[in-house]
Amino acid sequence: MAKHPSAFIFDLDGVITDTAEFHYLAWKQLADGLGVTIDREFNEQLKGISRMDSLEKIVALDPALGGLSADEKERLATEKNEHYIKLIAEVTPAHILPGMESLLKDIQAHGIKIALGSASKNAKMVLEQLELTDYFDYIVDAAQVSKGKPDPETFTTAADYFGFAYADCIGVEDAEAGVEALKRAGMFAVGVGLSLSEADYIVADTGTLHFDSVITHYNERSDS
Repeated sequence: MAKHPSAFIFDLDGVITDTAEFHYLAWKQLADGLGVTIDREFNEQLKGISRMDSLEKIVALDPALGGLSADEKERLATEKNEHYIKLIAEVTPAHILPGMESLLKDIQAHGIKIALGSASKNAKMVLEQLELTDYFDYIVDAAQVSKGKPDPETFTTAADYFGFAYADCIGVEDAEAGVEALKRAGMFAVGVGLSLSEADYIVADTGTLHFDSVITHYNERSDS
């Protein structure tokens, strides 16, 4: 009989829904105001990391911005978030990525706990707009952790809340920083995206992410 994990811990952006484009547009609007040019290729570096870490990468593009104070950086990060909140105001359940609500239903039906481990301080708001809040037993957002991904704290905080061993948890991520965080936590890492070679199990997209397949691969690792 297949052994089931104690919990699934999901990233939000790129796994449950794809608000990456909104993040990009919000960062681009902020960067334009600073006289810095960023493109979608650069934006790949910002996926999965915290707002302040993202800002540091943008500021580093222009040596003239090297003297910004901590207060100025906080103001800029807040400004970016205001841009983002306006953009995501139109998010609805239609923005749930393919297969994800079905997967959440299957996990819940098996009595397995579900948590969200997101780098976004807006995670709860986005889940509410997607009408998925009832599936989640616990939400960890960036406001609750001192170290963002690739540090494992986001995921270990969720496991600690339930009192579960890290090895008994499955994490689902679409970013290298997130997969690294899961591996450092000692959790089984599911990678959404074929480039995530460090993950324990990789799928091309959420539409090919199925409960039975994840459990099969989880058990293969447990048995090895």
